[in-house]
Amino acid sequence: MTTLALTPSRILRSEWHKLWTVRSTWIMLTTATVLTLGVGIAMGASYEQDRGEVTGVDPVQFLLFGTQFSQIILAVVAVLFIAGEYGTGMIRSTMVAVPRRLPVLWSKAGVVTAVTFTATLATLLVTFSTGQLFLDGTDKELSLTDPGVFGTLLGSSAGLTALALIGLGLGALLRSVPGGITAFIGGVTVLPEVLRMFPYDVMDSASKYFPGRAAEGLMPLQDSSDYAATGPALLALALWTAAILGAAGLLLKRRDV
Repeated sequence: MTTLALTPSRILRSEWHKLWTVRSTWIMLTTATVLTLGVGIAMGASYEQDRGEVTGVDPVQFLLFGTQFSQIILAVVAVLFIAGEYGTGMIRSTMVAVPRRLPVLWSKAGVVTAVTFTATLATLLVTFSTGQLFLDGTDKELSLTDPGVFGTLLGSSAGLTALALIGLGLGALLRSVPGGITAFIGGVTVLPEVLRMFPYDVMDSASKYFPGRAAEGLMPLQDSSDYAATGPALLALALWTAAILGAAGLLLKRRDV
């Protein structure tokens, strides 16, 4: 009888198959793509240069407004990817197969990173290129070859990927799909806006480094006083992601399944 060794590549392959054999993954990734592209096209098609309220909006961020919705969908996919196993009880079989446990979390994080970054970058490239078809001759006309444009789209994709990884970490920490989704929406999207409502500069400054605001700050072509600069925003996202996944890994090792 031949026994197969438990290797990182086999664990990764197993997690890859788990993600894609769930129907909700296909549905939600398609929805996120359609929302981002649809909103981008709608923004480009409806743009009128004389409308003062949108004239000052960054031209790249203007077309990527749909990511405000798709980032939540991507986080939900990540939460379901791990918390869903706790809900069905499949996590017991997973941990029996991989007794060291941590390789499961890192493999899930690797799969989420590969899928989210690839899918979002492709979507953002298509959204930007399609939206620009309607902006020819306006003050928001740009090309992928213009300085900083492609880098901004890369940064935006990296930000969305980090948010999905944070969703994965929250799902692992809370072991609950509703809990993970609620924590993501409350902590990542709502809390920074609440902090900005306080009439204190320190609150507004702190909110720029929360995950949702940091990821949003990667979308403008030019640095803005409304957001953290690109470097600090990327660092903040990396630290948030590392902290949440690290805490999830620590509890995964210590808690019973």
